Amino acid sequence: MRKLLLPILCLCFYMGITQNIEIESFASGFSSPLDIQNAGDDRLFIVEQAGRIKILNSNGTVNTTNFLDITSKVSSGGERGLLSVAFHPDYTANGYFYVNYTNNSGDTVVSRFTRNTENTADASSELILLTIDQPFGNHNGGCIEFGPDGYLYIGTGDGGSGGDPGNRSQTLSTLLGKMLRIDVDNTTTSPPLNYAIPADNPFVGVTTARDEIWAYGLRNPWRFSFDLTDSKLWIGDVGQNSTEEINQVDISASGLNYGWRCYEGSNTFNTSGCPSASTLTFPVAEYPIPPCFCNVIGGYVYRGSVYSDIAGVYIFATFGNGQISTLDASYNITNHGDFGGSWVSFGEDINKELYIADIGGTIYRVKGSVLSIDEYTLENSLTITPNPTSGNFEIAIKNQKIQNISIVDIKGSLIFSETNINALKKNIDLNTSPTGLYFITITVESGGAITKKLVIK
Repeated sequence: MRKLLLPILCLCFYMGITQNIEIESFASGFSSPLDIQNAGDDRLFIVEQAGRIKILNSNGTVNTTNFLDITSKVSSGGERGLLSVAFHPDYTANGYFYVNYTNNSGDTVVSRFTRNTENTADASSELILLTIDQPFGNHNGGCIEFGPDGYLYIGTGDGGSGGDPGNRSQTLSTLLGKMLRIDVDNTTTSPPLNYAIPADNPFVGVTTARDEIWAYGLRNPWRFSFDLTDSKLWIGDVGQNSTEEINQVDISASGLNYGWRCYEGSNTFNTSGCPSASTLTFPVAEYPIPPCFCNVIGGYVYRGSVYSDIAGVYIFATFGNGQISTLDASYNITNHGDFGGSWVSFGEDINKELYIADIGGTIYRVKGSVLSIDEYTLENSLTITPNPTSGNFEIAIKNQKIQNISIVDIKGSLIFSETNINALKKNIDLNTSPTGLYFITITVESGGAITKKLVIK
């Protein structure tokens, strides 16, 4: 675990006095992981650049069978590959999920696939929604997320090269350099589309603009996220030469122009033919590109319940120098230093706890320093005795009753489960189980849950 709180590195950084960041290795052995998502349960789905999605269980084990493998369809390397996944809001019922990948022609594809079993998807079920021509190999964007309105939002880069030579971000007749918004639950017949256009998209009916566009003027929005608590959309937009930027706007704000290629952050870049600066939406925070090939990795506002010191804080990272940073409510940046990873994406679990992916193959849990009252109480009032055990042991807790217990082995196989226990103590006999490491998840009457390690000797 790394725990860093370093002095100010440059004048643009503000040093907070209460927030702190720690990371803890959660699972490793992945091949270039690029995205972390949950599907409404306690599993995480890890997207690998080559074209695979793997299931990471809540105890840190990884299923041996891939959830999805479309490596034959994916052009991988550099900024290309299988870049993200998003699960339909009604995934439990319909089994639909969506991916953004670069195909073998180098173009962006947004597709729908269908779940086959709980742990596998049907690779033959692809329904292509969008194919976007990419003039260059970089700046593909890649993030897709469902908004609270149920529509799918798609971040696209400006088409690549450098300086947006085609001025695509400011051109409304192309889908590049944009935030798109589509309705995946309906289709259209004229023109025939495997999706529909939300009626309140800002450029519907404008003959010189694409109806799918929600916002424009983006350079390469690699990662964005929705904060439902404050009804905000956060976008980390990768800079050109001098500035990395973070945008925060109301979720309902449509038709915004984020300013690229006219401005890089708040700095003039190329204003030829550009609209007035008064019509543009500038970032709420920006920082200079360090002396390396470094890019902002957009993150999340922490809305978990475990760590009180980072509650409501936007957490993001920089690829290329290992830095993890936070942005407070006054838009002050705190740089917490180099944590040693090549960070590419954050993700939330079902409980809004945060994780971060190192493209080298490891998923880390993101933590604060100060446990919330409920988590601290649960952590310190629960005991498992004896541990290690020969197989027979007792779980006990003070002040509130145990409701559910589940135990899995190191491979993630369930070996014990009991619900509606409603007691302060529970004796368990695992004398027939092999020696080794196990994980116990205990849920209490307040709804809190905690996972503990158990060793059978």
